[in-house]
Amino acid sequence: MDKGTLTINGVSLPFEAGQTLLQVAEDNQIPIPTLCYLKGASPTGACRMCVVEVAGSQNLVTACNTFAATGMDVLTESPAVVASRKETLELLLASGNHNCSIGSGREKDWTEFQMQAAASDNFEDLCPSWGDCRLQDLAYQYQVEGGKYPRKQTQYPMEMANPLIVRDFSRCILCGRCVQACNEIQVNQAINFGYRGSDAKIIARADIRRYARRASESDIPSGPDVALKDSTCVFCGECVQACPTGALVEKKARFDWRPWKTEKIRTTCPYCGVGCQQLLHVQDGRIVKVTGVENGAPNKGRLCVKGRFGYDFIYSEERLKTPLIREGDTFREASWDEALDLVASKFKQIIEESGPDAVAGVSCARSINEDSYQMQKLFRAVFKTNNIDHCART
Repeated sequence: MDKGTLTINGVSLPFEAGQTLLQVAEDNQIPIPTLCYLKGASPTGACRMCVVEVAGSQNLVTACNTFAATGMDVLTESPAVVASRKETLELLLASGNHNCSIGSGREKDWTEFQMQAAASDNFEDLCPSWGDCRLQDLAYQYQVEGGKYPRKQTQYPMEMANPLIVRDFSRCILCGRCVQACNEIQVNQAINFGYRGSDAKIIARADIRRYARRASESDIPSGPDVALKDSTCVFCGECVQACPTGALVEKKARFDWRPWKTEKIRTTCPYCGVGCQQLLHVQDGRIVKVTGVENGAPNKGRLCVKGRFGYDFIYSEERLKTPLIREGDTFREASWDEALDLVASKFKQIIEESGPDAVAGVSCARSINEDSYQMQKLFRAVFKTNNIDHCART
């Protein structure tokens, strides 16, 4: 592959053909802030947080979608770059209800708000993503306060009409990360940009197949802008993980989860044999949130609806915690040794009386692939039967 050399902040660095300035900087541990950029998706340069100064260029350029070229002389934190990023942040803070600790005395009644928020972390006006917001982080980094421009009031109400995801349009900065996560990463194509100008919002497409059996056409949502529950959304939650603000949050974790209160534990998703890597956010011994491990194989941060949201069963009062053996019409608790000995003896009895083809097994799709392999080996090599299947085929 063709290679070249450019200069970033006075240091000569190599690059490969096709790399953007942002990729070259990341390869060399040079920080360039981003908001709209999503790894693995097409860069758009929409937010303009990643602007850099290139010698000979009349304007600042966006590093995420500007390709590196031999001889480029790039500055990532020049006075012009810093001023541009500050202005961008001030405009974004005024674009909606970004009412976290980035506020200042320039905003009316801010002191009263701070006192209320400090008194209770469940104060309803405090952003649920406080402490886990990229916009907030950058405002701190560049020492930008809200209040320079009047806040825009959103015309779209908060959407709560599903059990998993809250859509708060007042906190949306229209960065497009959720759209790219849905359309390019997960390829569900459930959401996109809608309307124009000051009316712009992220809209969800109606799933007409879902309403094919409705009694009348009047019951079918019309137009391209519907609630997530009426759309083609499969609730994988990739948009939530991609959102850099509080516009998309998990309903179950809302106001209960704060990053500094939890311990992150990496594990493997228990739902199927793919082996997706998860981060369990554990608070007081309970899982309060699940996210995908961004650089973990094989999922690279992606999860399905079960992997991201389906952890409630762990705390079900109806969950079996010990083996049960039937005696007449009732069950009694038993040890694992007793239960496994009973199962083994029954298998031996059946095979001895009726032959190996009298038994069959179905491997659970929630098992890891290695366990399914061991189960088919048990039936074929030990029981001497090919009566083994996997429930994913059904």
